[in-house]
Amino acid sequence: MTVNRVGLVVHGGRAEAVAAARAVRAWCAEHAVGCSDIDVWQEGARHSAREEVDSAGDPDLIVTLGGDGTFLRGARLAAENDALVLGVDLGRVGFLTEVPATAVREALDAVREGRIDVESRMLLTLRASCRLEVPTQMEALLRYGRGPMLPPPRVRTECVAGNDWGVALNVTALNDVVLEKLARDRQVSVGVYLAGRLLACYSADALLVATPTGSTAYSFAAGGPVVSPRAEGLVFTPVAPHMVFNRSVVAAPDEPIALRVLQRSGRAAVSIDGQLRGVLSPGDWIGVYAAPRRLKAVRLGPTDFYGRLRERMNLTDAPAALADGDAAPLWPVSTPPPDDLAHLALPPTPHDAPRPS
Repeated sequence: MTVNRVGLVVHGGRAEAVAAARAVRAWCAEHAVGCSDIDVWQEGARHSAREEVDSAGDPDLIVTLGGDGTFLRGARLAAENDALVLGVDLGRVGFLTEVPATAVREALDAVREGRIDVESRMLLTLRASCRLEVPTQMEALLRYGRGPMLPPPRVRTECVAGNDWGVALNVTALNDVVLEKLARDRQVSVGVYLAGRLLACYSADALLVATPTGSTAYSFAAGGPVVSPRAEGLVFTPVAPHMVFNRSVVAAPDEPIALRVLQRSGRAAVSIDGQLRGVLSPGDWIGVYAAPRRLKAVRLGPTDFYGRLRERMNLTDAPAALADGDAAPLWPVSTPPPDDLAHLALPPTPHDAPRPS
């Protein structure tokens, strides 16, 4: 496939990321492909995704060099520009990145020659009762990384606004949207609505809505379910709720989840993919729903999500199960699947799996 311009998002604090970035720039020079660094940590005011991709010359491929945090920053840009995103793995426990740094040139060759799969990932977006704003005194306290935090989301002016439906915010989340308390000694009180109906009023440290992709991030740490990234749905998880019902709820992709800050609650912070983007006062609300756009993630072959889950979470087998000896392999086997199973998405056996050279 044609790649005209590459945008680079590099974790500048890691030497291996900087070295891999040099390899990407060299590959681009050899193939007459434009290449621009997108410094999302630039000093001074942070810019919107639209401003950043415009300044980078509208890349059609975003390459991230770092861990899952770097990938999330690149995904924000790729979603804005409907570009492909390729994650080069330099993290420790992430699930989003695709190829090791040593194979970045081979991965770029595969993209250029069309030897890839494009995985469509669900994104979240928001409507809110008001524009999101961050108090100026908070910005000085909450600087993130090397530079200031992202600006509050803009309103999407092409969308209809109404008192009942709020304003549409020009923002997407790949992992999650979180509403959390600001004061350590006071929980946030929130009414949670699924598909327009009240589920319950919670008093909690935080309440979050995650995509299947984000189910292995904050939601997982809060006790939420692990969901296949191939699935569709919104995962609602309360964090340290003061109530008996502390379970996650998985809603259908067309069932929005709304969070309203109750009148006697303290103020609440809204974080999108881990970055503070606004503060809500009592009476304010946000509605989280599946975004019309999707993230297009580059995959070089079948993704072994469950193998990565076992490896990254260091899962161990039950002692009682070890009495049975080693677990025998079960699908995929060496023979082709029968007709009634031919439609299933099964990874190749480990010894047959394609590996970057």
